[in-house]
Amino acid sequence: MKPTVYIETSIPSYLTARTSRDIRAAAWQQITQEWWDEARHHYELFTSELTLLEASAGHEEAAKRRLEALETIPELKIDSETQQLAELMITQGGIPAKAQADALHVAIAALHRIDYLLTWNCRHIDNAAKKPIIRAICLQAGYHYPEICTPIELQPENVDERG
Repeated sequence: MKPTVYIETSIPSYLTARTSRDIRAAAWQQITQEWWDEARHHYELFTSELTLLEASAGHEEAAKRRLEALETIPELKIDSETQQLAELMITQGGIPAKAQADALHVAIAALHRIDYLLTWNCRHIDNAAKKPIIRAICLQAGYHYPEICTPIELQPENVDERG
């Protein structure tokens, strides 16, 4: 069985965007493309209706490219339990109220027992100061905690494929 990965919106955004002149963004684009081409096949990928909604926003042609990247990936649903866990992350200080969608991404991955949440959102999701709080909230509420990481951190040679 392959490890599972939840694809958050920043991944298809960096994957399909025109090459940036910003050195950091360009590096993240290249790393994302390499991960997509070389590593994603080592994992079972999932996304959500939230990711699809966010990916469909903005410039029409860019949105089309983002959605095409996601079209074959199974979609995880959002229910009231997911929304409750996201709200708990906000009220207990794991994620700020202004980042409700980010809390929902983490809650989706947690409720569906996904192994890894892949993101470039280092402000609210893959934030070293916030991850211990998010982990504690998930575990204290009786939920699985998905390992939150960027494509730099999630490489096949660093993952124990279960079987």
